[in-house]
Amino acid sequence: MEDKVRAPRNRTVTLSKEETEYFRTRLARVDSRLGVSDLVGRTINQDLLEAVENFPSSFVDLLFVDPPYNLNKRFNSTVFKRMDLESYTIWLRDIFTKLRRTLKPTASIYVCSDWASSPSVYAVISELFVVRNRITWEREKGRGATRNWKNSSEDIWFCTIGDEYTFNVDDVKLKRKVIAPYTNDSGEPKDWDKTTEGNFRLTYPSNLWTDITVPFWSMPENTDHPTQKPEKLVARIILASSKPGEMVFDPFLGSGTTSVVAKKLGRAFIGVEVDDTFACLAEKRLLLAETDNAIQGYLDGVFWERNTMNEQIRHAENSANPKNGGCDERGNSEQTQLAFF
Repeated sequence: MEDKVRAPRNRTVTLSKEETEYFRTRLARVDSRLGVSDLVGRTINQDLLEAVENFPSSFVDLLFVDPPYNLNKRFNSTVFKRMDLESYTIWLRDIFTKLRRTLKPTASIYVCSDWASSPSVYAVISELFVVRNRITWEREKGRGATRNWKNSSEDIWFCTIGDEYTFNVDDVKLKRKVIAPYTNDSGEPKDWDKTTEGNFRLTYPSNLWTDITVPFWSMPENTDHPTQKPEKLVARIILASSKPGEMVFDPFLGSGTTSVVAKKLGRAFIGVEVDDTFACLAEKRLLLAETDNAIQGYLDGVFWERNTMNEQIRHAENSANPKNGGCDERGNSEQTQLAFF
C-alpha cells in the first residue's frame, strides 16, 4: 500500500514499516486441524478456503460475511475480477458450503451485498440457511451519476441455521429526535423523554438503516481499506445476534472491523484476511481497542441518529457528572469519549 500525504487532523489508522514488521509476528496461519482455543482472538492471514478446512465444527455463534461484491476491485495485493452471475453464484456457494460446517445449530448469519450481487447471494443462502430478512442501509457517501440513480445503499441479509437463535432487540434501540412532541392529558410526554440533551424517543430497529456513517478521514476507525464497514453497523449486528462471550467469525476480515467491535463488546472473535497489510491493520486496531472501547454513534447502550454530536456531548458530560449518575451503564465513563456523530 503506497504512502499518502495526509492532513494534520487526519485520523486514519496507518502502519509504519516498523509496525508492519511487528504486527506480522502476531498473525496466524492454520495449516493443521486446530481447536477453538488455538483460534480465538486471532487474525489468520491466509486464503479462506485453505484455513477453514482446518477449523473445528459447530463453534461459531455469529457469522458476519462481507465478501467481494461482483465488481472489478483491487484490495491492496489482491484483485477481484467481475464474473458472470452464474460463476459468481458458484464461487459463493463453495465458500458458504464450507463455512456452514463451522456454525452452531443456533447460529445467525449476516451477509453483505450490493444490488448487483444480491441475486447470487440470495440464491446461495436460501439453499443453506433460513433467510429471515434483508436489511438495507444508506451510504451517504458515493459519486453522483448522470445517466443512472446514484448508488447509495447496500444490503445485509439476515439468516439463521434454524428456528432457535439469539435476537436481543432491546440491545439495539435507536435514539431519535422527537419532531412532534405529543403529550397526554396531564401534559406529560407521550412515548418520548424530555432530557437536558433534547426530546428523544427510543425506537425498535427496522430493516432500513439511515443512521450509519461510512468511515472517513476524521474518524479514528478509518483505514485505507476500500470497502470498510462502519463499527456502528457491525456493533448493531453483534449486539442483536450474539451474547457476551460468544464466538463471532468474519471470513473476509479486511482491516479488522468485526474483530475490533467484537472485542469492544465482550465477544470472542476470529477473523481471516488474505492480505497481510490489512491483517496487520486489524492487529493494530485490536491493540488500540485495549485502551479505547468507544464505538462512534453508540453511547450508553443505545444507537444515536446521525448529526447528534452536540446532544451526545451534552449527554456524555451529564453522565460523567457524579450528580447525574457518574459513568455509563457498563461502568465505563471513558466509553463516551469518541462515541459522537
